[in-house]
This record gives sequence, structure tokens and C-alpha cells, in this order.
Amino acid sequence: MAVDPKTLANRPLHPASPWRIEDSLELYHVAAWGKGYFGINDAGHVVVRPDTRPERDIDLYEVIEGLQARDLTTPVVVRFSDILAHRLKHLHDAFAQAIAENDYRNRYAAVFPIKVNQQRLVVEEVYRYGAQFGFGLEVGSKPELLAVMAMTENAPDRLIVCNGFKDDSYIEAVTLATKLGRTIIPVVENFEELSLILKHADKYQVRPRIGVRVKLVTEGSGKWRDSTGERSKFGLFITEILELVQVLKARDMLDCLQLVHCHPGSQLQDIRRVKDAINELAHVYAELKRMGAGLQYIDVGGGLGVDYDGSGTNFTSSMNYTLNEYASDVVYRIASVCNARDVPHPMIISESGRAVAAYHSVLVFDVLGSSALDKFQVTGREKQDYDGEEELPQPVRDLFEAFRAVSRRRLVECYHDALTARDQALQMFSLGLLSLEFRGLTERLFWATCAKIRDVCRRIERRPEELEGLESILSDTYFCNFSVFQSLPDSWAIDQLFPIMPIHRLNERPSRTGVLADITCDSDGKIDHFVSLRDDKRTLELHEVKSGERYYLAAFLVGAYQETLGDLHNLFGDTHVVHVRHYDEGGWWIEEVVKGDTANRVLEYMEYDVAELSPALTRDCERAIRDGRMSIAESQVLKRFYESELDGYSYLEPPAS
Repeated sequence: MAVDPKTLANRPLHPASPWRIEDSLELYHVAAWGKGYFGINDAGHVVVRPDTRPERDIDLYEVIEGLQARDLTTPVVVRFSDILAHRLKHLHDAFAQAIAENDYRNRYAAVFPIKVNQQRLVVEEVYRYGAQFGFGLEVGSKPELLAVMAMTENAPDRLIVCNGFKDDSYIEAVTLATKLGRTIIPVVENFEELSLILKHADKYQVRPRIGVRVKLVTEGSGKWRDSTGERSKFGLFITEILELVQVLKARDMLDCLQLVHCHPGSQLQDIRRVKDAINELAHVYAELKRMGAGLQYIDVGGGLGVDYDGSGTNFTSSMNYTLNEYASDVVYRIASVCNARDVPHPMIISESGRAVAAYHSVLVFDVLGSSALDKFQVTGREKQDYDGEEELPQPVRDLFEAFRAVSRRRLVECYHDALTARDQALQMFSLGLLSLEFRGLTERLFWATCAKIRDVCRRIERRPEELEGLESILSDTYFCNFSVFQSLPDSWAIDQLFPIMPIHRLNERPSRTGVLADITCDSDGKIDHFVSLRDDKRTLELHEVKSGERYYLAAFLVGAYQETLGDLHNLFGDTHVVHVRHYDEGGWWIEEVVKGDTANRVLEYMEYDVAELSPALTRDCERAIRDGRMSIAESQVLKRFYESELDGYSYLEPPAS
């Protein structure tokens, strides 16, 4: 039977039974969101299982320690290439099973939208691992197309789908790729693109493969629900599609219309929306096929979700269906419509980028320190807690009384008394009627009272409703060496939940709760919502940071969009990235290292002339020597330090040993 995480977190700090690995697995919901790719070993370390088999695990803490030995400090993104391979196989197998079960008379192929993770190494790995399944790539812009044209050398059977707004040169590039032998399909997003396709088809004497995106009436769901429906950004209305058919028919090119496409949404959490969208698209396909179009492909677009919180629900960071259910519904809906309308089954294409890439990347970062509100200690005796000569103001006396009166029967009463007394004291301070010393005593008494009430709440079965938020109010702030804006932009921008947990000490009971603050100077640079199967969880269970020891946390399922969308807030650039592989004899090895941005590089991004920075500082040093403010030796130390920092990591680094 599942244990309520609140029960786990609120157990006494020194219970009769020791903390177990199973407790950490339950507390952080690892099995729910990890889908077999992540676990915890006997040492209390997070392990990564690239193909979900427990006997082929990689100790993540061991990897990070190994990187430290190679002078690669956190923050770092660790990509597990084998997970990419497994995700592609899982996607292929799910559709293969659905095709067999539904007697579907064609095949399936995924095209990976490179916008999901445009890093060259990732795209190359996806393309390489997808070769055995005949998977292709999807592009949404001219630069993406130019990259993919070079990557798909001598692969005429691998599909390239071209989405996004297209200008004349974009269409010309598609046409030239067709002459090279690529199976490439430009999807008409707005009617004007058709004339460009026909223009270059005439110019280069090719019969192009043409796709068309249908503007569905079916609405999406979740954060991106407005990207679908009749007001959606892309796609043609049915009237426009019928006009397109007439234009092609007049030019004897109706056979060139080979693909119909739709955009059902992104991160679709509700399977009903998937069913409705596919059903509508299948009927459009059948009608166009009966009109004589040369349709061979039906592209169901993206939308296949990732269960970030593991709840399996109709929640924006979850999904109420499995990959197998998704594949089964897609195949069944298309087959049913085609069978009823007596038209051939088309090849099914999907653009499931998030579901492919999310699991394979983990962001690991270290904790720099913490701030706690329950650190203020008082005895509750006036003579011991206050050694001044002035008489205690009434609100301060009331706070002393509230602290001493805390008991199981008076928890809510004491909390309200403490709140009232603190508010009165702060009002007196604002009017100049309370000294700074009494203001400090007020602060200590209030937080000590709240901590005392919280500790009693942890020992009782049912916490009073008025005190439900006390754990969050008293939670610590853990300062972490990363930038939310660079590495987890969706957490800041759209409140995306990512599983976050320590990667070691998981055989110890976490004794603190906290929120995470990054190292930017922006107040929004924090994470204060965490994965939960039941409710909105505002704090994360954490361990006390030990002096002299590095404490590592990790954010999981960050392989989709996060690297592409990150920005340079406070000039924190890209983190180090390492590609880790498992080998059959057991263990792991580093296949590729991509060094993170240096201070030099991020300054260049912002158009600083780095070549002029050191000479400017050198001139200032010479002025300081001339004026007697600095010795020559000191100026040399400063110049060497400055140049070293320009070449150093843009994030905080541990002091040199």
C-alpha cells in the first residue's frame, strides 16, 4: 500500500525504525515518473537504467564525482544516450503492436522535431538510433532545414517533414533537396506557400511531394490548448484545402498531394483530445483520397505527453494515458475511418519529440548553502532572552506568552496570538515607537514560536486546517548553483513541474523542507512547486547540508526544450554537457564532453569586445602603480586573476585545492 508522502516527511526525526531506500523511493515518487529509467541503489544514490533493466544501472553520484575528478564541476547536464535509443525503440514497438492488433495495412515512422532539442549531438544520435526503424526528422525553419539537409546524406528512405512559415528560399532549398533524392515534404501552412512550391517545381523540373496542415475544429488541452482549433496559428481551413485541390488538379498534379497533417497540441494530458483530433484528421484524409489526391501519409503531429509528476492524471504536468494506449488509439481511429470509407491505409507519421527526448537528460547542481527561519532560538524567559534596561513593550510580552503557551490544545490560539503580537510590534516600529533591538527580539520570538507549533503538529495525527501552510512558511531556502532561466526555463515561464530530488544520502531521513533559489539576482529565480501525486506541493524534502561536503540535487526529464529555450540572464551561459554510455561488461564511460560557456563567451554573445577588456584593466593597473595604490606584484596578480576568470566557467566553482 502506498504511503502518504506527508506521513513520511512528518515522522519523528529519530524513529525506532531506520529510514530505508524504499522510503525515499516513495517520498520522491521515483517509480511513478521514472518509468523504470531511474531508481536508488543500496548506497543511497540515484541510479540510471538506460533500458529500464535494473542489472544495467549507472550510479549518477559516481558519474558526478568522476566528472569532478576531470575538472568538470556542476552544474552539468548529463545526457544518457542509451535512453534515447530505448525511447525510440519503445515508440516503434508500441505502434508495431497496435498495427498488428488492428490489422493495419501500412507502417509507422516517427519524425523527430529538432526544435525539441537542437543540439547537434542529440539530433545526430536520434537520427542514428532511428535508422533501423526508418524514422526521419522534422524541421520548422530554414536554418533547421539546412542542418538536416547535410545530416541526411545518402538516406533517400528517411522522411523529412518541413513545417513552419516558408519564404522563397526555404521552398527552393526543399526543391533542391528533392533533386538530391531526399524524401522531403513541405507542409503548406498558409495558401501562399503553394505558389512558391509550384514555381520552383517548374524551375527545377521536379514533381514535388506536398503536404497540407489541416486547421482542426477539435480543441487541444492543457497549457497549449489555444494553439489548436479554428484560431490556431497554422493550417488551412477546409475551404482553402478544397481550393488547393482544384489548383493542383488543374495542373495535373493532384498526385503530388501526399500528406495531410494536423497540430493537436503539445503535452496533451487528456487522451480524449487525441482521439477527437485523429478522428477528424482521418476523415479529412479519406475525403481527399476519394477526390483523387495521391495521399500516402497521415501526420498526426506532436502532442504525445510526458508524465512529469507521475500521477497519471488529467493534470497539465501529467497525462492520463500510456504510450501503448496512445499508439493503439491513433492506429484504431485511422483504420476505422479508412475501413468504413474503403480507402487504403496510409503510412502513419508522428512528431513525438518530447516523449523521445525528455527522459535522457538530467541537470545536476550543487547546493551552495541554505537559509532557515527556524534557526532562531529563545528560552521563553524574559531575563535570559533580553538583557536590556528598557521595559518590554506589550506586543513583545505577548510573544513571550504565546511561545510559553504552545501545547497540543492551544496550537491555533498561540499561532494567532503570535501573528497579532508581531503585527502590532511592526506597526509600532514603523511609527518610531519600537527600537531596532526590540524589533530583532520580536523576530526571534515569532519564528521560534512558529517552529515550536510546527514541531508539535508533526507529532499529532491531524493537523489543524489553519496550520496547514506552516511547513511551507518555515521551509528553508536552499541556494543552488544553477540558473532557472538558462537550464529550466519552462519552470519559470509556464510553471512546468520537473522531478527534483537529491542524488545521494537517500538512505538517510531528510530532516529539512525547502524551496530552491538559483544564483541569479532575479526574485523569480526559484523553484517552489514540486512533484506530488496528490496535491500542490510547495516544498521539497531535503537533508541538512554538512559542512565541507557537497550536496547534489538533480532535475530529471529535462531533455525536451530546456536547452533550446534557455537564456543568458545575468550572463549565466550553457552548462557543461556530458554524454554517458553504458557498456555491456558493466559500468559507464563518457562518450562526449561539451564544455560549458566561459565568461569570455557569454560576454561576446552580448557584443562586448573581449579583446579590449584585459588591455583596459592593464591601463588601470598602471595608473594605480603610478599613484602608489598598488605594487607591481599586486597588479600582476590582479591581471592573471582577471584573465583566468574570463576563461573560466560562467557558474560558481569550488575553490582550487
